[in-house]
Amino acid sequence: MTSYHAALMAPIGQDSFDRQIDRLLEDAVSAFGVHGAAWAPSSNAWEDDNGFYVQMALPGWDPQDVSLEVTKHVLSIKGERKEDSGSGRTFHVKEIADGRFLRLFRLPTYIDSEKASAAQKNGLLTVTFPKREEAKSRRIMIEGT
Repeated sequence: MTSYHAALMAPIGQDSFDRQIDRLLEDAVSAFGVHGAAWAPSSNAWEDDNGFYVQMALPGWDPQDVSLEVTKHVLSIKGERKEDSGSGRTFHVKEIADGRFLRLFRLPTYIDSEKASAAQKNGLLTVTFPKREEAKSRRIMIEGT
């Protein structure tokens, strides 16, 4: 199975312009020549006080088979793994996906993509984007007389 799948994470209540951008990105993914059933790894995206995070389940995937790219506040994660056909192998069950995937995530404007990092541990790829200092919450002291 070789296919591309795109999922674009966007804040709830996005405006018309954002919906147009989403359609544009989906059309760009379609240009890859999607055929057959789509497959994409399970993912999570969240933020805390310090950063924005994207996590993707890629058990058994070699990090060299996955690439990450940020363009105009969109994180693109794509990968390709060739099927290990083996000589004389007849599958009775084949549920471990091979092939290609593409996932797109809209990034908040307040992150610092230049300081992004990625790590893979126990089959989970985690991409970390620190928040810019001006975007972090801070406590303001009240002066009194």
